[in-house]
Amino acid sequence: MICVSVGTTSFAACRRIIKNLDCAEIRLDKARFCLEEVREIFSSHSNLIATFRPGAVSEKEREGILLEAIRSGAKYVDLELESSKFFKQRILREARQRGCQVIMSYHDFRRTPAKEKLRRAMDKCFSQGADIVKIACQVNSRRDVFRILSLYENQNAEQGRIVALGMGEKGKLTRVAALLLGSPLTYASLKEGSETAEGQIDYKSLKKILSLLKAKRI
Repeated sequence: MICVSVGTTSFAACRRIIKNLDCAEIRLDKARFCLEEVREIFSSHSNLIATFRPGAVSEKEREGILLEAIRSGAKYVDLELESSKFFKQRILREARQRGCQVIMSYHDFRRTPAKEKLRRAMDKCFSQGADIVKIACQVNSRRDVFRILSLYENQNAEQGRIVALGMGEKGKLTRVAALLLGSPLTYASLKEGSETAEGQIDYKSLKKILSLLKAKRI
């Protein structure tokens, strides 16, 4: 499944964009919608990810917006592994009650750590209640690409699913390979120039690449 990450946009534009998408991640830290707008967006589509990265507002405000998204029908909520224990517990509790799946994410914006460290991060996410673990690291070399993609070798259906992606220009390959290696989703930008993370491929291009690969496999 290709998930389009929707960032800085108006409420009206966001409503218009998601109507034509099967799945979208709403980057609430970039869009900055009010609670009423959050309710309208997440109640209007059955396959949305609610993501609010830390830093822009207080943890209390971030928590309130994510809780509103969950209560309004978000299918997934994205939580950072490094978030505080109590923040994660409150979000997890609400998600469980509402049937919302939890994506717990680990990021390294400078490099791709050793595989052992990435495995420990994955295990920690699952132990804290993640349904899906997302690993996203800056790719600086071909070796980093191999290290990220090798994580799919360790998928355990009973433990949960993983999304392992590389950030940066050199990480684009991982965004194509993810679905082919068993990831439940990969992230794309709506169009060129609207990326919410470095290295995202635009939706139309990614869809075309995957279709061509599928045809060749057949």
